[in-house]
Amino acid sequence: MKELRYSHSSPLKVIYVIVLLSISGYVCSEKIETVKITFLGTGTSQGVPVIACECGVCTSSDPNDKRLRASLLVDTALNTFVIDAGPDFRQQMLNARVKKLDAILLTHEHKDHIAGMDDLRAFNYRSQAAIDIYAEERVQAAVRKEYAYVFSENHYPGVPKMELHNIDSYNLTIKGDTFIPLRVFHYRLPIYGFRIGNMAYITDANYIPEETKEKLIGVKYLVINALRKEKHISHFSLGEALELVQEVSPRKAYITHIGHQMGKHADVNRELPVNVTLAWDGLEVYCED
Repeated sequence: MKELRYSHSSPLKVIYVIVLLSISGYVCSEKIETVKITFLGTGTSQGVPVIACECGVCTSSDPNDKRLRASLLVDTALNTFVIDAGPDFRQQMLNARVKKLDAILLTHEHKDHIAGMDDLRAFNYRSQAAIDIYAEERVQAAVRKEYAYVFSENHYPGVPKMELHNIDSYNLTIKGDTFIPLRVFHYRLPIYGFRIGNMAYITDANYIPEETKEKLIGVKYLVINALRKEKHISHFSLGEALELVQEVSPRKAYITHIGHQMGKHADVNRELPVNVTLAWDGLEVYCED
C-alpha cells in the first residue's frame, strides 16, 4: 500500500482480486488492474474552513485541515471515474490535473454531491461526447431538476452534456470495470456507497444493513465517513466509524467527510488505531492486493 500526493500519471500494477459476495453465494475471480484512489475532497457539506468560523481548525495553518467537499477519483487501467461532483468539482479537477473522465457515480442528490456538474462542459469539449452519469432513479430526478437546462428539448449552446444511467443493487459494469453498489442510509435517506475490487467507499452514512456488510467481506481498503467525535443524526461519529472498521477489519481505513468539529488533523490522527487515518485532500492510495 502506497500513500502519495497528487501524481495523476503514476503507473498502475496488475493484481488478481477475488470478490466474494456471500450474500448471494457468488464468487467471482477476475484479473483487474490495481485501483488507485485520490481523495479530491474530504470535508463535510460546508467544507473546512467554514465561512466566518474562527475556531482552531478553521484558522489552522496545516494544509491537511483544508478540506473541500467529499469526492473520490478512481483510476483503473481502463477508466477514470469520479464519485460525486459537488460545488468544488472544478477546483478538484484542476488540483488533480484530470484530463479524462469516463463517468461519474453519484451516492445521492444532496447539493454537496451534485452541485458542480455544470463544469462537465470542459470534458464534453475535450471528448466531444456526453459524460455518463450513474445514479439511482430518485437521484436522476434531482439531477434533471437541478440541471433542467441540460435536459431541455431546446438546448442552449454550450450547456454540459450528460447521459444518465440507472444504478440498482446488483453489480454495475461501466466500460469494462465492475462496481458493487453498497446500500447504506443517511438518516432515513437510502444512498449508495461503492466497492471496486478490494476498495470500498462509503460517505454520508449513519447505518449500514447487514446484507451490505456482507458485501464488504474481503475489503482491504475501506473509506468511511465520520463527521465529528460526537454523535450525529445522519452521519457516523468517529467512534461509530471505528466500530465499523473493527468489524470489517480492512488492511487500511480512511476517514472522510470530516467537519471542523472533529478537531485538528494532526491531533486526531495521533489518537487513531495504527491501520486508520484521517484522509486529506490530495491523498493518493494504491489499493494493492
